[in-house]
Amino acid sequence: MKKKKDINLVPLDEFIDEFIGPEGTEKRIEFDKEFENFMIGMLIKESRLKLEMTQEELARKVNKKREYISRVENNCGNITLKSLRDIVEAGLGGKLKIEIVL
Repeated sequence: MKKKKDINLVPLDEFIDEFIGPEGTEKRIEFDKEFENFMIGMLIKESRLKLEMTQEELARKVNKKREYISRVENNCGNITLKSLRDIVEAGLGGKLKIEIVL
């Protein structure tokens, strides 16, 4: 019988602190921004798929090209607030909620 290999699991926060940098460092701030952008794209894609809508259909609803929707879903780094609102509200029928945390 094979002996199972011990795996040392580390909490995600500790992993990120070690390999990216602690909160407040320049590298960590950039990482957190990129991760938030990624999450916005994923939320849009997840919502679109729940509605059984293609990128083409969503693009038509917001007067954009399918390629634009693809870029937003895969890297939401350069989207205007107006475009984000159009995609969420006019395209997906949702409500955009923005929170400011100080």
